[in-house]
Amino acid sequence: QVQLVESGGGLVQAGGSLRLSCAASEFTFSSYTMGWFRQAPGKEREFVGTITWIGNTYYADSVKGRFTISRDNAKNTVYLQMNSLKPDDTAVYFCAATVQIRVVVTTVGEYDYWGQGTQVTVSS
Repeated sequence: QVQLVESGGGLVQAGGSLRLSCAASEFTFSSYTMGWFRQAPGKEREFVGTITWIGNTYYADSVKGRFTISRDNAKNTVYLQMNSLKPDDTAVYFCAATVQIRVVVTTVGEYDYWGQGTQVTVSS
């Protein structure tokens, strides 16, 4: 059974940093493009960024320059480094996997597998 398990969320002050991890199992992780999304209360799930199997990345404008996605295919893990956090970044963060090989994969419906999410709260 495919599993994606996020970790690393928590409470941080504005301007601070967090690193989220997403550990994958039971599928060929290195062949999938991995994405990060977030969902704030009362809002739709929002694209954050993607990374292809060879490391090409693409980010939403709202996080570009502050967030960095990386992956370690040997560990079946994808990371989301978040710097200069703002209160508007408060949300549940989800990782997801898609068989799409291109880097621009921004819609929820294009993803095949999802994690359960991890809460990130940024205080002002």
